[in-house]
Amino acid sequence: MDIVVGDILEMKKTHPCGCNMFIVRRVGMDFKIECKKCGHLIMLPRKKVEHNIKKIHSNSL
Repeated sequence: MDIVVGDILEMKKTHPCGCNMFIVRRVGMDFKIECKKCGHLIMLPRKKVEHNIKKIHSNSL
């Protein structure tokens, strides 16, 4: 998957605040994603993030 910092990921599961949209803040073996609604930062392994992605909204110009 071609995911870069700044992309917005629509996930299969929602965050406890009710939002399922996350902004990518760091890419590598682990992903750091930020909830778009409440701003909570979450670190997850790459495999788990890639498995739970529903759609990628690119932020490239």
